[in-house]
Amino acid sequence: MANLLDDLNPPQRDAVMHTEGPLLVLAGAGSGKTRVLTYRIAHLIDDCGVAPWAILAITFTNKAAAEMRERITGLVGPVARDIWASTFHSACVRILRREADAAGYRSDFAIYDTDDQLRLMRACFADEEVDPKRVAPRSVLARISDAKNRLIDAEAFVEEADGFGDEVVGRLYRRYAARLQAAGAMDFDDLLMVTTRVLESDPQVRERYQSRFAYILVDEYQDTNHAQYRLVRVLAEPQRNICAVGDDDQGIYSWRGADVRNILDFERDYPDTHVVALEQNYRSTGTILRAANAVVARNRGRRPKALWTDQGDGEPLHVLACRDEHDEARTVLAEIERARAAGTSLDQIAVFYRTNAQSRSIEDQLVRGRIAYAVVGGPRFYERAEVRDALAYLRVAANPADEIAVARLLGAPKRGLGPGCLVKLSLCAQTHGLAIGDAIGQADLIAGLNQSQRAALARTASLLTEVADADAAGMPLSGLVAMVIERSGLRAALVIEGTLEAQGRIENLDELENVAAEYHANAPEPSLQGFLEEVALQSDADLVDQEHGQVTLMTVHNAKGLEFDVVVMTGMEDGIFPHARADEPDSLEEERRLCYVGMTRARRRLVLTHAETRAIHGGREYRLPSRFLAEIPRDAVATREGAPVREAFAGATQRSAVVPLEAGDTVLHATFGEGIVTGVESRGSLVRVRFSRDGTERRLMAGAAPMRKVG
Repeated sequence: MANLLDDLNPPQRDAVMHTEGPLLVLAGAGSGKTRVLTYRIAHLIDDCGVAPWAILAITFTNKAAAEMRERITGLVGPVARDIWASTFHSACVRILRREADAAGYRSDFAIYDTDDQLRLMRACFADEEVDPKRVAPRSVLARISDAKNRLIDAEAFVEEADGFGDEVVGRLYRRYAARLQAAGAMDFDDLLMVTTRVLESDPQVRERYQSRFAYILVDEYQDTNHAQYRLVRVLAEPQRNICAVGDDDQGIYSWRGADVRNILDFERDYPDTHVVALEQNYRSTGTILRAANAVVARNRGRRPKALWTDQGDGEPLHVLACRDEHDEARTVLAEIERARAAGTSLDQIAVFYRTNAQSRSIEDQLVRGRIAYAVVGGPRFYERAEVRDALAYLRVAANPADEIAVARLLGAPKRGLGPGCLVKLSLCAQTHGLAIGDAIGQADLIAGLNQSQRAALARTASLLTEVADADAAGMPLSGLVAMVIERSGLRAALVIEGTLEAQGRIENLDELENVAAEYHANAPEPSLQGFLEEVALQSDADLVDQEHGQVTLMTVHNAKGLEFDVVVMTGMEDGIFPHARADEPDSLEEERRLCYVGMTRARRRLVLTHAETRAIHGGREYRLPSRFLAEIPRDAVATREGAPVREAFAGATQRSAVVPLEAGDTVLHATFGEGIVTGVESRGSLVRVRFSRDGTERRLMAGAAPMRKVG
């Protein structure tokens, strides 16, 4: 092992060699934390004589666990097979299979995936006579998941219920838990909750695993939720040989239950903790690191640290102001072509965005430029389910014989028009010599339908007729798309669902409306048929050259753990990045951490773009540059054509002086539009604004929200 230690820098060596007692390794981006974890395990086995089966190593993905096992095997040989190196959920399954009796389950319990959970929840809705059109099953499952991750079971949830909404969720939670138990099944959140409960409540089980796992290592500790935190705590006692590895500056998953305070409070939980900071970065240039450090240093709730590298400063950052999202997409294409001309392979180029809907303009340009690309974490824009659902209505309005589109629109949104209805509809069309789309309007001729199905078909037929008539009358394409999205119930169903995933899908529908507006503005003779033809061509993957790798497109969240030679971060505007929802101090700090994560993915070249205007809901809004751009040191940014590329910073810098607001003032928000201040709280730091677009009143931070006083 001595020669292996020569591969480590001093802090890494300290982390590997400090084996007894609690250890906190603050591992900055690109600082070699995986090497520390694997070498530490090898040191425990080879030099300290620890049995492999006495080591529990927890990661957050199966891929990371497999990589860890492979690396450890390369260091210590086949004995690595006996190490428990796995995800939290996999470790819990192994424990529960062995301790099923103590947990109150059979050892062959089933594990329900997302689809299983949704089907079971819909059955619970029927049992409790809850209307899924008023409360979305997915949103209820999200509430239950959050409760389980906080170790709140159904009975505790019901006792703590506050208001009618909580009471409904409580009833469904209780029914859902009972049906899971009756089916001998657990969902993913149960794996964590039940394991933790058994370990905390059963002394024999607890002692068995506490004595087995003499050493516990947890990667990405900043991403642990409350259940995972409690699970680690109970396993680590009484020996307390726990090694937590993570970086509070990369805590970006609070929306799925992660609590960055777990790593920030580690020393409070373990007062005798030995802390090691890994600050030497092996990935990025000095300038990229200096810029990223300057941004994240603005956060108050963090442990001070500063990444550095001995690889030199490298080239400066490039902050590019664009006229609109199309100019931005052309700028992205130009950056890709510049990088390729300089010898960078396409698979070493990545384009990041804050929300999935932003990818559409970029995808269009890459297709036109014949640049191969892959969308990570989701399908291409025109392949996304909600986009295809809306297009299905337009396709049937243009061509009633389109059977595939008819089959799709019947189930979008779900309203009782399932496969059985499609069979009856097809039979009716054949019997009466009708196109299947026209048969939708002949519900009275279709045998075997109930009244609800007939009413749903009648509403659908009315919408299809209205779309076709409006197209014939020359309605702009964006109006047709808006009509479909609203009248079909697609938007309403997502609003009812109320999850972050649903919000992203709504943004994609809004972007489809923008697509239609652009087509209508630019096509010589715009028509619905022409629009559908252009969309079909844009979604054809055969249009691009895939011989030289693919550019990677992804949200910044999906970029965690990856690295590329060239990174382009787009949409650096207030209201987009930071997101419009980040109007509270904690959420704004998480957005800043997300920006830091994105910036530190770049090895050699980092480009940040923002648009002066952007299409929203088929219209166009002016955008303010992201405040994060103003936090980058000026001397870290390149000049362009002899002048500093600082257009991005003027608006952001000016915003540092907060203009006092009073009730009655008119304000303009980057996302919500114009509104009236209805009240001021906390000595002017919080304001209540009612926005004219939707009549909603929101509480916003006066100094943080992307908003200015007008008039």
